[in-house]
Amino acid sequence: MKATAFCPGHITGFFQICEHEEILRTGSRGAGLCISHGALSTVKIEKGSGRIEIKINGERSDAPVTKQALAKLIYDRGFDVSVETTLDLPIGQGFGMSAAGTLAASLAIANLLDLPFQRALEVAHEAEIIHRTGLGDVSALSRGGVTFRKVEGLPPYGIVDRVSADAEIILGVVGPPILTSSVLRDVEIRERINAIGKECVENFSKSPSLANLFRISREFASRSGIMTDYVRMALDAIDGLGPASMVMLGNSIFASGDVDEIEKALNKFGKTYRVKIDWIGPRVIAEE
Repeated sequence: MKATAFCPGHITGFFQICEHEEILRTGSRGAGLCISHGALSTVKIEKGSGRIEIKINGERSDAPVTKQALAKLIYDRGFDVSVETTLDLPIGQGFGMSAAGTLAASLAIANLLDLPFQRALEVAHEAEIIHRTGLGDVSALSRGGVTFRKVEGLPPYGIVDRVSADAEIILGVVGPPILTSSVLRDVEIRERINAIGKECVENFSKSPSLANLFRISREFASRSGIMTDYVRMALDAIDGLGPASMVMLGNSIFASGDVDEIEKALNKFGKTYRVKIDWIGPRVIAEE
């Protein structure tokens, strides 16, 4: 049996870390965008001993996050699984590729095994939390669009509101990857993130909009001390061309406004991508 699923990428502008004993209640508050570039996963299952093999962009990968999620779905069902995932964006730049790849593969298997969509979300969220590769990506992706994570955790524990907005977004990779897990494990950085993040969440809740998402994200990146010199220089280069901020957590930025001029300026720093807001969310696109 074979199925193919797509999951959008997701970028976070600001966040507050919120941990609980129950993993499905753990996550983050904050706001971000689900984007048209993401992960496409084709999954084949056949009777076997529970072996899981994963290729990402044509190369065999350990993919521990995806592997853990899939193992929970097949556990004692006696299937071997092979996964081929194509990522539209680089890993380690805050584009939610770990969550997108894991959720796309999980959704494809859930569909083949007649498991509910919610179960695919649960195993992907759990794997992301355990491996410290993300906190709120799966929650946001479960809704799609421009999202405000009002209450941490995977819905229905978490509460994720949609924000009405539409825009063409330029993503710019302006420096080397950042390991999300290293940031999330640093106590000093976490305390600073949470102090500023709490303020940002409260401010955004008063008037959720795309304009305020950009504005508050820029404030968060600057005040939290997360903003790198790579990002700072790139943001200075596009000053005045439209709203822009740092993608959490990567040496990358997201911007809107005069997209042609923004793209031209950011190309001097690294690779750029034009993306749209994805309102559909994760979906199965083929089954055999």
